[in-house]
Amino acid sequence: MTAITTETGTDSLILDAIRAHTTSENPSSFLALNSGNSVFTVPGVDGVVVYRRTGRWAVQFGGPFAAEGDYDTLLDAFRTYVRDEGLSLVGVQLQRADAERYAARGCVVNQIGASWAVSLADFTLRGTKFMQLRNKISRALRNGLQIQEVDATEVADDIAVIDKAWLGSKGGAQQLEFLVGQIGGPAQAQRRLFSGTIDGEPVAYISYSPVYGSRAGWMHDLSRRIPEGSPGLMEAINAHAIEVFRAEGVEWLHFGFTPFTGLDAGHELEGHSSAFQWLMHALWAEGAALYPAQTQLSYKQKWAPDLLIPEYVAFDGPQASLPGFAHIFRACKAF
Repeated sequence: MTAITTETGTDSLILDAIRAHTTSENPSSFLALNSGNSVFTVPGVDGVVVYRRTGRWAVQFGGPFAAEGDYDTLLDAFRTYVRDEGLSLVGVQLQRADAERYAARGCVVNQIGASWAVSLADFTLRGTKFMQLRNKISRALRNGLQIQEVDATEVADDIAVIDKAWLGSKGGAQQLEFLVGQIGGPAQAQRRLFSGTIDGEPVAYISYSPVYGSRAGWMHDLSRRIPEGSPGLMEAINAHAIEVFRAEGVEWLHFGFTPFTGLDAGHELEGHSSAFQWLMHALWAEGAALYPAQTQLSYKQKWAPDLLIPEYVAFDGPQASLPGFAHIFRACKAF
Protein backbone atom coordinates (compact mmCIF):
# COMPACT_ATOMS: atom_id res chain seq x y z
CA MET A 1 0.00 0.00 0.00
CA THR A 2 1.34 3.40 -0.96
CA ALA A 3 0.45 6.99 -0.12
CA ILE A 4 2.07 9.67 -2.25
CA THR A 5 1.44 13.31 -3.12
CA THR A 6 0.60 14.81 -6.49
CA GLU A 7 3.89 16.73 -6.45
CA THR A 8 5.77 13.44 -6.86
CA GLY A 9 4.69 12.95 -10.45
CA THR A 10 1.40 11.05 -10.10
CA ASP A 11 -0.66 13.34 -12.36
CA SER A 12 -0.75 10.84 -15.22
CA LEU A 13 -1.77 8.07 -12.81
CA ILE A 14 -4.69 10.13 -11.51
CA LEU A 15 -5.72 11.36 -14.95
CA ASP A 16 -5.77 7.83 -16.33
CA ALA A 17 -7.89 6.68 -13.37
CA ILE A 18 -10.53 9.42 -13.57
CA ARG A 19 -10.82 8.99 -17.34
CA ALA A 20 -11.15 5.21 -17.19
CA HIS A 21 -13.16 4.64 -14.01
CA THR A 22 -16.33 6.68 -14.34
CA THR A 23 -18.96 4.33 -12.88
CA SER A 24 -19.71 6.75 -10.04
CA GLU A 25 -20.30 9.57 -12.58
CA ASN A 26 -18.51 12.19 -10.47
CA PRO A 27 -18.70 15.46 -12.47
CA SER A 28 -15.99 17.03 -10.31
CA SER A 29 -13.50 14.19 -10.74
CA PHE A 30 -10.91 16.45 -12.39
CA LEU A 31 -10.39 18.17 -9.03
CA ALA A 32 -8.49 15.03 -8.05
CA LEU A 33 -5.59 16.57 -10.00
CA ASN A 34 -5.37 19.66 -7.79
CA SER A 35 -1.90 20.25 -6.45
CA GLY A 36 -1.54 19.45 -2.77
CA ASN A 37 -3.60 16.26 -2.88
CA SER A 38 -2.29 12.92 -1.67
CA VAL A 39 -2.90 9.68 -3.54
CA PHE A 40 -3.29 6.18 -2.14
CA THR A 41 -2.65 3.11 -4.27
CA VAL A 42 -2.28 -0.63 -3.75
CA PRO A 43 0.15 -2.66 -5.89
CA GLY A 44 -1.72 -4.73 -8.45
CA VAL A 45 -4.99 -2.86 -7.85
CA ASP A 46 -6.32 -0.70 -10.68
CA GLY A 47 -7.31 2.62 -9.16
CA VAL A 48 -6.48 5.50 -6.85
CA VAL A 49 -7.88 7.18 -3.75
CA VAL A 50 -7.38 10.95 -3.49
CA TYR A 51 -7.35 12.70 -0.12
CA ARG A 52 -5.82 15.38 2.06
CA ARG A 53 -4.60 15.04 5.61
CA THR A 54 -5.71 17.82 7.96
CA GLY A 55 -4.90 17.38 11.62
CA ARG A 56 -5.94 13.90 12.68
CA TRP A 57 -8.29 13.48 9.73
CA ALA A 58 -7.97 12.10 6.24
CA VAL A 59 -10.43 13.99 4.04
CA GLN A 60 -11.13 11.89 0.95
CA PHE A 61 -12.27 13.46 -2.32
CA GLY A 62 -14.98 11.37 -3.97
CA GLY A 63 -14.94 7.60 -3.82
CA PRO A 64 -12.11 5.47 -5.17
CA PHE A 65 -11.51 6.00 -8.88
CA ALA A 66 -11.08 2.31 -9.54
CA ALA A 67 -12.00 -0.57 -11.80
CA GLU A 68 -15.23 -2.21 -10.70
CA GLY A 69 -13.49 -5.39 -9.60
CA ASP A 70 -10.92 -3.45 -7.57
CA TYR A 71 -13.14 -0.77 -6.01
CA ASP A 72 -13.93 -2.63 -2.79
CA THR A 73 -10.36 -3.87 -2.36
CA LEU A 74 -9.00 -0.35 -2.70
CA LEU A 75 -11.60 1.21 -0.40
CA ASP A 76 -11.06 -1.38 2.34
CA ALA A 77 -7.28 -1.04 2.07
CA PHE A 78 -7.53 2.74 2.35
CA ARG A 79 -9.77 2.53 5.44
CA THR A 80 -7.23 0.21 7.03
CA TYR A 81 -4.36 2.53 6.09
CA VAL A 82 -6.13 5.52 7.62
CA ARG A 83 -6.76 3.68 10.89
CA ASP A 84 -3.17 2.40 11.02
CA GLU A 85 -1.98 6.00 10.65
CA GLY A 86 -4.04 6.97 13.69
CA LEU A 87 -6.42 9.08 11.60
CA SER A 88 -10.16 9.30 11.19
CA LEU A 89 -11.75 9.22 7.73
CA VAL A 90 -14.35 11.51 6.21
CA GLY A 91 -15.23 11.34 2.52
CA VAL A 92 -16.84 14.23 0.65
CA GLN A 93 -18.42 14.64 -2.79
CA LEU A 94 -19.31 10.98 -2.90
CA GLN A 95 -21.79 10.13 -5.63
CA ARG A 96 -24.80 7.89 -5.01
CA ALA A 97 -22.99 4.76 -6.19
CA ASP A 98 -20.12 5.55 -3.80
CA ALA A 99 -22.46 6.45 -0.94
CA GLU A 100 -24.23 3.11 -1.05
CA ARG A 101 -20.96 1.19 -0.79
CA TYR A 102 -19.77 3.29 2.15
CA ALA A 103 -23.09 2.86 3.93
CA ALA A 104 -22.87 -0.91 3.41
CA ARG A 105 -19.62 -0.81 5.39
CA GLY A 106 -21.26 0.85 8.37
CA CYS A 107 -20.28 4.42 7.55
CA VAL A 108 -22.76 7.16 8.38
CA VAL A 109 -23.65 8.71 5.03
CA ASN A 110 -25.66 11.90 4.49
CA GLN A 111 -26.44 14.18 1.59
CA ILE A 112 -24.26 17.28 1.90
CA GLY A 113 -25.38 19.16 -1.22
CA ALA A 114 -25.73 18.77 -4.96
CA SER A 115 -24.20 19.55 -8.30
CA TRP A 116 -26.09 20.76 -11.35
CA ALA A 117 -25.87 20.23 -15.10
CA VAL A 118 -27.37 21.63 -18.31
CA SER A 119 -27.93 19.55 -21.43
CA LEU A 120 -26.49 21.53 -24.33
CA ALA A 121 -28.02 19.65 -27.27
CA ASP A 122 -31.11 21.87 -27.48
CA PHE A 123 -29.99 24.68 -25.19
CA THR A 124 -31.11 28.18 -26.10
CA LEU A 125 -31.36 31.49 -24.28
CA ARG A 126 -34.55 32.33 -26.12
CA GLY A 127 -37.81 32.54 -24.19
CA THR A 128 -39.18 34.52 -21.28
CA LYS A 129 -37.44 32.47 -18.57
CA PHE A 130 -34.08 33.76 -19.79
CA MET A 131 -35.13 37.36 -20.34
CA GLN A 132 -33.31 38.75 -17.29
CA LEU A 133 -30.22 36.71 -18.13
CA ARG A 134 -30.21 38.03 -21.69
CA ASN A 135 -30.54 41.59 -20.38
CA LYS A 136 -27.51 41.16 -18.12
CA ILE A 137 -25.45 39.71 -20.97
CA SER A 138 -26.48 42.54 -23.29
CA ARG A 139 -25.51 45.12 -20.69
CA ALA A 140 -22.02 43.66 -20.31
CA LEU A 141 -21.54 43.59 -24.08
CA ARG A 142 -22.80 47.19 -24.44
CA ASN A 143 -20.23 48.18 -21.82
CA GLY A 144 -17.50 46.93 -24.15
CA LEU A 145 -16.88 43.39 -22.90
CA GLN A 146 -14.66 41.37 -25.23
CA ILE A 147 -14.50 37.60 -24.69
CA GLN A 148 -11.98 35.09 -25.95
CA GLU A 149 -10.58 31.68 -25.10
CA VAL A 150 -7.00 32.13 -23.92
CA ASP A 151 -3.88 30.26 -22.88
CA ALA A 152 -3.50 30.58 -19.11
CA THR A 153 0.26 30.98 -19.36
CA GLU A 154 -0.16 33.99 -21.63
CA VAL A 155 -2.60 35.84 -19.36
CA ALA A 156 -1.07 35.01 -15.97
CA ASP A 157 -0.73 38.69 -15.08
CA ASP A 158 -4.36 39.36 -15.98
CA ILE A 159 -5.49 36.43 -13.83
CA ALA A 160 -3.42 37.76 -10.92
CA VAL A 161 -5.01 41.21 -11.23
CA ILE A 162 -8.54 39.76 -11.16
CA ASP A 163 -7.74 37.36 -8.29
CA LYS A 164 -6.23 40.13 -6.17
CA ALA A 165 -9.26 42.37 -6.64
CA TRP A 166 -11.73 39.55 -6.06
CA LEU A 167 -10.03 38.25 -2.89
CA GLY A 168 -9.66 41.81 -1.63
CA SER A 169 -13.41 42.30 -1.90
CA LYS A 170 -13.83 39.25 0.36
CA GLY A 171 -11.88 40.85 3.18
CA GLY A 172 -8.57 39.33 2.17
CA ALA A 173 -9.94 35.77 2.04
CA GLN A 174 -7.55 32.96 1.16
CA GLN A 175 -7.66 31.10 -2.13
CA LEU A 176 -9.90 28.09 -1.58
CA GLU A 177 -8.44 24.69 -2.46
CA PHE A 178 -9.29 21.00 -2.69
CA LEU A 179 -12.99 21.16 -3.72
CA VAL A 180 -12.38 24.19 -5.94
CA GLY A 181 -10.48 24.21 -9.21
CA GLN A 182 -7.21 25.95 -9.86
CA ILE A 183 -5.34 27.50 -12.74
CA GLY A 184 -1.83 26.43 -13.63
CA GLY A 185 0.25 23.36 -12.90
CA PRO A 186 0.71 20.25 -15.03
CA ALA A 187 -3.06 19.70 -15.40
CA GLN A 188 -3.67 23.12 -16.98
CA ALA A 189 -3.31 21.70 -20.48
CA GLN A 190 -6.54 19.75 -19.93
CA ARG A 191 -8.59 22.79 -18.85
CA ARG A 192 -10.06 25.64 -20.90
CA LEU A 193 -10.01 29.30 -19.94
CA PHE A 194 -12.27 32.08 -21.22
CA SER A 195 -11.44 35.66 -20.28
CA GLY A 196 -13.16 39.01 -20.59
CA THR A 197 -11.64 42.44 -21.07
CA ILE A 198 -13.06 45.95 -21.34
CA ASP A 199 -10.91 48.57 -23.07
CA GLY A 200 -8.07 46.06 -22.94
CA GLU A 201 -8.23 45.68 -19.14
CA PRO A 202 -8.93 42.26 -17.58
CA VAL A 203 -12.30 42.12 -15.82
CA ALA A 204 -13.34 38.46 -15.47
CA TYR A 205 -12.56 34.85 -16.33
CA ILE A 206 -14.07 31.37 -16.13
CA SER A 207 -12.03 28.18 -16.08
CA TYR A 208 -13.66 24.96 -17.31
CA SER A 209 -12.54 21.46 -16.34
CA PRO A 210 -13.25 18.28 -18.33
CA VAL A 211 -15.97 15.89 -17.19
CA TYR A 212 -15.81 12.19 -18.06
CA GLY A 213 -18.41 9.42 -18.12
CA SER A 214 -21.87 9.17 -19.68
CA ARG A 215 -22.47 12.88 -19.06
CA ALA A 216 -19.13 13.99 -20.48
CA GLY A 217 -18.57 17.65 -21.16
CA TRP A 218 -17.14 20.60 -19.25
CA MET A 219 -17.57 21.90 -15.72
CA HIS A 220 -17.93 25.62 -15.03
CA ASP A 221 -15.24 25.69 -12.40
CA LEU A 222 -13.16 28.54 -11.03
CA SER A 223 -14.56 31.97 -11.89
CA ARG A 224 -13.59 35.46 -10.78
CA ARG A 225 -14.39 39.05 -11.72
CA ILE A 226 -13.42 42.58 -10.82
CA PRO A 227 -15.92 43.47 -8.05
CA GLU A 228 -16.74 46.93 -9.40
CA GLY A 229 -17.03 45.68 -12.98
CA SER A 230 -20.03 45.75 -15.26
CA PRO A 231 -23.08 43.64 -14.39
CA GLY A 232 -23.37 40.47 -16.45
CA LEU A 233 -19.67 39.70 -16.87
CA MET A 234 -19.84 36.08 -15.77
CA GLU A 235 -23.11 35.46 -17.57
CA ALA A 236 -21.74 36.82 -20.84
CA ILE A 237 -18.54 34.78 -20.65
CA ASN A 238 -20.44 31.59 -19.84
CA ALA A 239 -22.95 32.19 -22.64
CA HIS A 240 -20.03 32.63 -25.05
CA ALA A 241 -18.40 29.42 -23.83
CA ILE A 242 -21.70 27.54 -24.22
CA GLU A 243 -21.89 28.52 -27.87
CA VAL A 244 -18.31 27.36 -28.41
CA PHE A 245 -19.05 24.03 -26.70
CA ARG A 246 -22.30 23.52 -28.63
CA ALA A 247 -20.49 24.12 -31.91
CA GLU A 248 -18.04 21.39 -30.89
CA GLY A 249 -20.85 18.95 -30.12
CA VAL A 250 -20.33 19.00 -26.33
CA GLU A 251 -23.39 17.46 -24.67
CA TRP A 252 -23.22 18.67 -21.05
CA LEU A 253 -22.18 21.75 -19.11
CA HIS A 254 -21.81 21.02 -15.41
CA PHE A 255 -21.95 23.68 -12.73
CA GLY A 256 -20.18 21.77 -9.99
CA PHE A 257 -20.89 21.04 -6.36
CA THR A 258 -22.55 23.48 -3.99
CA PRO A 259 -22.88 22.38 -0.36
CA PHE A 260 -26.24 22.60 1.43
CA THR A 261 -28.21 22.82 -1.84
CA GLY A 262 -30.63 20.39 -3.47
CA LEU A 263 -31.35 18.75 -0.12
CA ASP A 264 -34.17 16.24 -0.21
CA ALA A 265 -35.19 13.54 2.26
CA GLY A 266 -35.65 11.25 -0.74
CA HIS A 267 -31.92 11.40 -1.43
CA GLU A 268 -30.90 10.14 2.02
CA LEU A 269 -29.73 6.57 2.59
CA GLU A 270 -30.88 4.23 5.32
CA GLY A 271 -28.83 4.82 8.47
CA HIS A 272 -28.17 8.50 7.81
CA SER A 273 -27.85 10.92 10.70
CA SER A 274 -31.02 12.92 11.35
CA ALA A 275 -29.01 15.47 13.33
CA PHE A 276 -26.58 16.01 10.45
CA GLN A 277 -29.50 16.25 8.04
CA TRP A 278 -30.95 19.01 10.22
CA LEU A 279 -27.57 20.78 10.26
CA MET A 280 -27.36 20.82 6.44
CA HIS A 281 -30.81 22.43 6.22
CA ALA A 282 -29.83 24.95 8.88
CA LEU A 283 -26.65 25.86 7.00
CA TRP A 284 -28.65 26.31 3.81
CA ALA A 285 -30.88 28.79 5.60
CA GLU A 286 -28.35 30.57 7.82
CA GLY A 287 -24.85 29.46 6.83
CA ALA A 288 -23.77 32.20 4.43
CA ALA A 289 -20.82 33.06 6.67
CA LEU A 290 -19.48 29.53 6.17
CA TYR A 291 -20.33 29.25 2.46
CA PRO A 292 -22.54 31.44 0.22
CA ALA A 293 -24.65 28.51 -0.96
CA GLN A 294 -27.74 30.54 -1.79
CA THR A 295 -25.78 33.00 -3.92
CA GLN A 296 -24.02 30.17 -5.74
CA LEU A 297 -27.25 28.33 -6.40
CA SER A 298 -28.94 31.48 -7.64
CA TYR A 299 -26.30 31.83 -10.36
CA LYS A 300 -26.61 28.19 -11.39
CA GLN A 301 -30.39 28.33 -11.55
CA LYS A 302 -30.20 31.22 -14.03
CA TRP A 303 -29.22 28.60 -16.62
CA ALA A 304 -32.25 26.36 -15.89
CA PRO A 305 -30.25 23.18 -15.17
CA ASP A 306 -31.78 19.94 -16.39
CA LEU A 307 -30.15 17.72 -13.80
CA LEU A 308 -29.66 17.78 -10.04
CA ILE A 309 -27.01 15.34 -8.82
CA PRO A 310 -27.06 14.69 -5.05
CA GLU A 311 -23.66 14.46 -3.38
CA TYR A 312 -22.77 12.86 -0.09
CA VAL A 313 -20.47 12.89 2.91
CA ALA A 314 -19.41 9.70 4.69
CA PHE A 315 -18.04 9.36 8.22
CA ASP A 316 -16.16 6.13 8.87
CA GLY A 317 -17.60 5.50 12.29
CA PRO A 318 -20.84 4.96 14.21
CA GLN A 319 -22.02 8.56 13.97
CA ALA A 320 -21.64 11.78 12.02
CA SER A 321 -18.76 13.87 13.31
CA LEU A 322 -18.77 17.65 13.61
CA PRO A 323 -14.95 17.71 13.77
CA GLY A 324 -14.88 15.60 10.62
CA PHE A 325 -17.27 18.01 8.89
CA ALA A 326 -15.13 20.98 10.01
CA HIS A 327 -11.98 19.35 8.63
CA ILE A 328 -13.53 19.25 5.16
CA PHE A 329 -13.53 23.04 5.25
CA ARG A 330 -10.06 23.05 6.76
CA ALA A 331 -8.85 21.00 3.81
CA CYS A 332 -10.36 23.66 1.55
CA LYS A 333 -8.64 26.41 3.59
CA ALA A 334 -12.03 27.99 4.21
CA PHE A 335 -10.83 28.64 7.75
